[in-house]
Amino acid sequence: MPRSGRRLPATRPVALAALPAALLAVICAGSPARADVRPLAGAHAHTGAPSAATFDTAPARAALERLLPRHAGQFTLVPDPAAGADTFTVSGTAGAVTVRGSTGATLLTGVGWYLQHVAGADIGWPGDSIGMLPSRLPAVPAPVTRSAQVPHRYALNDTDDGYSGPYRTFEEHQRQIDLLALHGINEVFVQVGAEYPYYRALQRFGYSAEELRQWIPGPGHQSWWLLQNLSGFGGPVTERLVRERAELGGRIAEQLRGLGMTPVLPGYFGTVPAGFAARNAGAATVAQGDWAGFDRPDWLDPASPVFAKLAAAYYAEQRTVFGDSSMYRMSPLHEGGRTGSVDVGAAAGAIQGALHAAHPGALWAVLGWQDDPTAELLAGVDTSKLLILDGLSDRYNRLDRETRWGGAPYAMGTIYNFGGHTTIGANTSVWLERFGPWRAKNNSALAGIAYLPEATGTNPAAFDLFTDLAWDAGPIDQRTWFAGFAARRYGRPDAEAAAAWEEMRKGPYSTSSGLWSESQDSLFSARPSLSAVGAAYWSPKSMRYPAGSVRRALDHLLRVDPALRRSSAYRFDLVDTARQALANHSRVLLPKIKAAYEAKDLARFRTLTAEWQDGMRLLDQVTGSDPNLLLGTWLSRARSHGADRAEQDRYEYDARSLLSVWGRRSTSEGGFLHDYANREWSGLISELYARRWTAYFATLDEALVGGAAPREIDWHAFEEEWAGRTTRHPDRPGGDPYRLATAVAAALPAAATG
Repeated sequence: MPRSGRRLPATRPVALAALPAALLAVICAGSPARADVRPLAGAHAHTGAPSAATFDTAPARAALERLLPRHAGQFTLVPDPAAGADTFTVSGTAGAVTVRGSTGATLLTGVGWYLQHVAGADIGWPGDSIGMLPSRLPAVPAPVTRSAQVPHRYALNDTDDGYSGPYRTFEEHQRQIDLLALHGINEVFVQVGAEYPYYRALQRFGYSAEELRQWIPGPGHQSWWLLQNLSGFGGPVTERLVRERAELGGRIAEQLRGLGMTPVLPGYFGTVPAGFAARNAGAATVAQGDWAGFDRPDWLDPASPVFAKLAAAYYAEQRTVFGDSSMYRMSPLHEGGRTGSVDVGAAAGAIQGALHAAHPGALWAVLGWQDDPTAELLAGVDTSKLLILDGLSDRYNRLDRETRWGGAPYAMGTIYNFGGHTTIGANTSVWLERFGPWRAKNNSALAGIAYLPEATGTNPAAFDLFTDLAWDAGPIDQRTWFAGFAARRYGRPDAEAAAAWEEMRKGPYSTSSGLWSESQDSLFSARPSLSAVGAAYWSPKSMRYPAGSVRRALDHLLRVDPALRRSSAYRFDLVDTARQALANHSRVLLPKIKAAYEAKDLARFRTLTAEWQDGMRLLDQVTGSDPNLLLGTWLSRARSHGADRAEQDRYEYDARSLLSVWGRRSTSEGGFLHDYANREWSGLISELYARRWTAYFATLDEALVGGAAPREIDWHAFEEEWAGRTTRHPDRPGGDPYRLATAVAAALPAAATG
């Protein structure tokens, strides 16, 4: 059963009684080689699937109480495993709604369907309109049964823990799980605490605990360590942090199991620290070279006999805290890497063999990204026990996944957010055009959906629509869907809300495939240059939709019925739309500034740069009015994990650097990762982005006055100084969102937006 939600204190010694039994046994053992460590209670009994006979609805009931505290008592949840896999039925009279379902999560999916299609309310990510629900819930006109159209509904990119929040609490992860279940997801990647089995197992293979704590990165950068891209950065970590994150990850896994969802755990595919072969006779390793300015960890040849021993130790240590699962995530040679003399097919077979030795029949989930998985890898495995999570389904054209992957099962995926960018938009029309036909084609290998934004918690419309794909038996009409979304998003139909979302549908939510799956980011968050075309090097270089659509949507949202403006969904959408309208205007204003500078028109240059700086001040203010757009929250969470000032500062640097320099100078400059995770957050705008532009404009002003070339600025040094700061920022919103959004509209005449 799930354990208590109390988080371990970060600033005093941990009370041993507060730890799960397995983790307590590990700590007290004193030696990584102890054989008397016991798994969590029930850990071996859980494989990520619900019982075939019946299941306990208590976890679903608890989630319902969290999601709908005022209305949960009006729902009766009935376990119905006999209904078939992934099926729910909703029925009932006013104030007495019955949901029958095949798992706890499916019961919640049924509740979500009822809210969307009967009650007309939305619980989004973020924002909800449940405050608009009547005290007595409406009746279901006639019983409705729905079944999932695909067995796999996977969620979370390997990078989500880094870009969405590596220092989140259990309650925040629990909220995420509740939302995923409400929207029909049944497989969730659990990354938190993934360092634990490495830390424990490698102490049996010649490494000290201190060496390994130096090797493991800070939590903000662990996603890329698990992908075999880097090590050490943002650390060292402490024994206490490793322990606390392991406990947190174990609790997340148990929370998922309680709902009948599959916790997808990281598998072992050969990542080892430097010097492994010298410390372990018979081991063969391959240096993996460079990744964006980092030396990659070595790869232990899976065909060598030491690999099987290390993999067995890894899975045994993982089991003690996380229990067993039926699905594991691994992407060998992600974004490059070197094979050396390793036979990739044989290596893949050995990786799968080690997985099945520990977890017979478990599914290997591999990311479909760039050239992966290769034909060589697929040739070496049993593809019936493989699921490819396609990260490119909506990005490129002329895709034939059956031919490309030889008929291996795959999930249609989307990565419409990179690095946590706050930009609005997604290729939703591409999803609707492809999902049904891909699934219906002869010999289709489409077996699921994969919700893979690099960071979650943005674009609630995209989250809702993409997850609906898996549960709607017929084609979804995009225009009809967005009209329905507008009606429930703020609690009831409203003509202005409908007009706003029609503009958003036609604009940022109807971008096309071919090159990008994400909308453009903001020039306000770009490293200053008169020729800037984007903030992140790897992002679109120009607008992907007419900017006027967002500007008109803002006007419509400001005219929504005042009675509907009190919901958190309305407030978030209003702020987010105002933010996006300002961000889009940066692309109109910068070319004007460039033209004034090149014309040596000092007066106009000063007028335009003042307008730019006024826009950034307003942007900082409007984002500061919403709790989801605050730098202070990001930083305070990081500091909360440190036991003393030095550790707090180290984790704050880990969190700040990810948003700015990302890594070392070689990473930032040579790897082009500076500002990769840019986002328009209050505090980040004022303390980093606005200061950069102010400094830059000052050099251009001096150049115009003095008739000389502008002085150079070492931007990496500028950004590194910011990453090393420990200044505090509000972690609670301030200001009136409506008043501030009105000010944005007043500052942006419609004619100026294109």
